[in-house]
Amino acid sequence: MAQDARALVEGKFLEYLDKPLVREENTICYGDLNEKCILILEIMSYKKVGDKELPDDVLIQVIDSKDPTKIIKQGMKKGLHDAFSMGLVWLDLALKAN
Repeated sequence: MAQDARALVEGKFLEYLDKPLVREENTICYGDLNEKCILILEIMSYKKVGDKELPDDVLIQVIDSKDPTKIIKQGMKKGLHDAFSMGLVWLDLALKAN
């Protein structure tokens, strides 16, 4: 069985726990595309705190890296920290599942 080999994107990216963490506008992607799934965080709304705007409602999705239309797990959280923490747990469980 041949492995799906994907070309590496040139350049430097922020990494967390040895996996790429990339943000484009309101979407944050975390994980290695060569693994079976990745984490997507979609910032749905912001709240004003003082003079800053912080993420409020965040959609959490663990998706199949080969078929991005296949959602493995999905949920919502308030705040980016809580959403990312929950997403990391879901991603870890999905990667360990057969």
